[in-house]
Amino acid sequence: MRRFYKDVTLAETGGGWQVMLDARGVKTVGGAPQIAPTRALGEALAAEWARQGEKIDPASLPLRDMSDYAIDIVAPEPAGVAEGLVSYAETDTLCYRADPDEPLHARQLAEWEPLLNAFEAAQGITLTRVSGVLHRPQPPESLAVMRARLAVLPPFVLTGVEAMTKLAASLVTALAALDAAHEDEPRALWQAVCLEEEWQAELWGRDAEAEERRQRREADFLRACAFARLARG
Repeated sequence: MRRFYKDVTLAETGGGWQVMLDARGVKTVGGAPQIAPTRALGEALAAEWARQGEKIDPASLPLRDMSDYAIDIVAPEPAGVAEGLVSYAETDTLCYRADPDEPLHARQLAEWEPLLNAFEAAQGITLTRVSGVLHRPQPPESLAVMRARLAVLPPFVLTGVEAMTKLAASLVTALAALDAAHEDEPRALWQAVCLEEEWQAELWGRDAEAEERRQRREADFLRACAFARLARG
């Protein structure tokens, strides 16, 4: 559609911040006021609208879409979203390794073990490592800690964590990215979780389409991480 507004501003309202398009507040797809929990996220949302040209490109409004999802889908039932993420912890990518006699196992051990050790230390839990494809359950007390961590996340933050978890197939990676102390950590975490793809590319050569897909997924992961961190303030 054509751009229907001239000015983009940000107003403090309803306990948060709402983008105003010519003094009209942006609403979600479901019709609710789209109110961001922090000024930083509100400014990022406003920047998306301000960047639009003569025609509005919906694909260039990803933060708007995530905000709609947070308000319309996550906020009414955050416990259900959180419980769905706990299931990813049961089969977390970083916990499942190749067989010990395979060369990939040593690479996984070198790159994934420090990440898991740091996460376990931060959360005060222990996770089970699995070699091969057969499922082994994670300790119930460890899952309980992760469940409790998710339960206190506000809807906007939970939205970003959900997106990261699904992209990485790893709740550990998502929570570690949320808590990252340095700007470059989320990207390093994403690259680590893509180790098996990188391993195959090194062995058999790089496919342009596969590399493009991975780059898009990386961009989506980093955007979801930024969204969650902006929403947390």
